[in-house]
Amino acid sequence: MWEEPERRCVVTGEVQPKRGLIRFAQGPDGTVVPDIAGKLPGRGVYVSAEREALETAVRKKLFARGLKAPVKIPDGLVDQVDALLARRVTDLISMARKAGDAITGFEKVKDWLGKGEAAILLQASDGSERGKSKLYKPGGRGSFFDVLTAQELGLSFGRERVIHAALARGGLTERIREDAIRLSGIRDHDGGASAGKVKTTV
Repeated sequence: MWEEPERRCVVTGEVQPKRGLIRFAQGPDGTVVPDIAGKLPGRGVYVSAEREALETAVRKKLFARGLKAPVKIPDGLVDQVDALLARRVTDLISMARKAGDAITGFEKVKDWLGKGEAAILLQASDGSERGKSKLYKPGGRGSFFDVLTAQELGLSFGRERVIHAALARGGLTERIREDAIRLSGIRDHDGGASAGKVKTTV
């Protein structure tokens, strides 16, 4: 049976699945680099995908300990992680759209939800709460996210703004779910994805 790889968060000291962590590597100039995809070469250090944990790692300079080398922490590192994760999520949704596994538009999304075809409901964080409340949320952890803005969600569909979108089962949906959960932690959003989140106590 396949076992999910785990790593230790340098802030909390807790071991957890890699999918709930952000990996950081050391760049050629000694600068700490977010490795969102987890594929950069060399030693890596892991931090829980939560804003509080990342801010603690920056404040206490914990990257040097994990990377076992003197490193430079760039200004705005947490915001850089936010931007990279958001771009990764919007890019994956765009790929899902091209594969026919992502749709937008209130009526289309409502239809998918009614037929049970939607695995994940996506709604813009800055959309009208009244309008968003007219669509019921699928059940289960990580089945609803309101972590992207209308403009960010629009990038996935080649539009200026998108308020409602849905993802079908299969395809890229699980990858999108995992990255959206990480982004939710960085942006301090719940979005129905926070069950089981590790709280930083350091």
